[in-house]
Amino acid sequence: MNPVGVRGAAARIPPGGLGNPLRVAFVTPELQPLVRRTNLAETVDSLARTLRKDGHDARVILPFTKDVKAAGLLALEELGKVQVACDLGPKTLTVHSAEYEGLPIVLIDEPRMFRSRHPYGDENGPYADNWRRFAVFARAVLETLPLLDYQPDVLHCMDWATGLIPVYRELEYLESQPDHPASKAGVYFGITNLAMQGAFEREILPKIGLPPGVFQNVRGVEHAGRVNYLKAGAEFATVIGASSPSMAQRIQQQDRGYGLEETFQRRKKELVGVTNGIDYNTWDPANDPLLSQSYSVKDRELNGKRRNKAHLQRALNLDNGPRTPVAAVIGRFDADSGFDILAEIMTAVLERTFQVVMLGTGQQEILERVKTIESTFVGRCRLIEGYHVQTAHALLGGADVLLLPSHHQPSNALCAIGMRYGTVPLIYEHSGLEDTVDSPADSPRGYTGFTFQRYNGEGLLAGIEEVRKVYKSADDWRKLALRCMKQDFSWDKTGKEYAKAYRRVTRRVKAELAEE
Repeated sequence: MNPVGVRGAAARIPPGGLGNPLRVAFVTPELQPLVRRTNLAETVDSLARTLRKDGHDARVILPFTKDVKAAGLLALEELGKVQVACDLGPKTLTVHSAEYEGLPIVLIDEPRMFRSRHPYGDENGPYADNWRRFAVFARAVLETLPLLDYQPDVLHCMDWATGLIPVYRELEYLESQPDHPASKAGVYFGITNLAMQGAFEREILPKIGLPPGVFQNVRGVEHAGRVNYLKAGAEFATVIGASSPSMAQRIQQQDRGYGLEETFQRRKKELVGVTNGIDYNTWDPANDPLLSQSYSVKDRELNGKRRNKAHLQRALNLDNGPRTPVAAVIGRFDADSGFDILAEIMTAVLERTFQVVMLGTGQQEILERVKTIESTFVGRCRLIEGYHVQTAHALLGGADVLLLPSHHQPSNALCAIGMRYGTVPLIYEHSGLEDTVDSPADSPRGYTGFTFQRYNGEGLLAGIEEVRKVYKSADDWRKLALRCMKQDFSWDKTGKEYAKAYRRVTRRVKAELAEE
């Protein structure tokens, strides 16, 4: 038996002072740093480690995809095999246990579906058979539980890729197999990206083993005539988790739930919002080795940040102006991230003496468009393709403003990290970041960022104008940056909020089983 892997990990969990420790199994396609495609990877890693530090038994289950860096795993061993139904015939999957820096993980392996492919897709887009891949993965997760010698209280399922797990649990285990670990574990379905829903043609329904009766809008998997994996998770989960308290309220409103408003309204008693934390061991300018100079709130004049800005400007061949505001844009350049409205006004922003640095990815035609702007505004605009950790740290350390124009922000991570570095955010006021940023309208003397009200180019430009007015006063801006740096978005606080949400799950499961 593996002394340090999944089966042996519980013995080394420190005693917790939060009542009975919880057993939480995270189910996710991503885990930092083994496989990262979105911020989901960092969220799972940080939350799982925080829970373990608090005395809970947290573990992670993920597909063994091509991206997984197996070289960093300790005590990798095969636990056994599971066989699940698939429209192509029964599928046998291998279950491995391992450990990464003290975190026990389970890897579900199948050569053609997972090991030879990335989590969601490749340079040509999402895989056409993702509906099959994640149906098989969902079944395999539930069948894996008996192998682990581990009865989770909660399966924390992350986003659309895990949306069928609560469906299979209810339809295939709860009544017919009440003693199975899947029946005894409730599901907390965490939604970090509502825009990505995993919607597929109706014809897949029998292929994924679901009866015709679940193809309905109320308490079913149907949305807009298609099978929707995210909706499935939200309909069948024990508790639904949104990315913040305000987002939990927002997605119930008309045109704010990406088409799923009725589901969230109907299940509002099972809907909670928890704002995620930030790993200050990784993201803290006071001890960040990737900065040219460290700095903290103790540096009342923020001289260290000014030196980082000058270093950034030199490194990127930007005009070296200490009183020229540098705005950072980090992410994917598409409509979901608000790049469409930013592109409308990019020329106007650069003409207002702003310098803009963009770090991220996008379709080739979009990148070419940005490169054209870059060549027109030499010394004011820079594009850095891809995501580079060192560059991200340097950019946040040197930029004055962080532009977050997305209509919907699935996570507060980037915003909160920017604030820690004294990089002031500009957000859309209904994006879901309202719990993270206090605007001048909300707190005239204690605001920590800016918002724009109309979601279009003109609205965003109005927000930038408000930023520019405050930036003209070096003293006002310094005080604002320091207020941002003092905000506490640590995982310690967040972990306790999640533990409360998980206990809602366990109470409902006990009531559910008592009714059977």
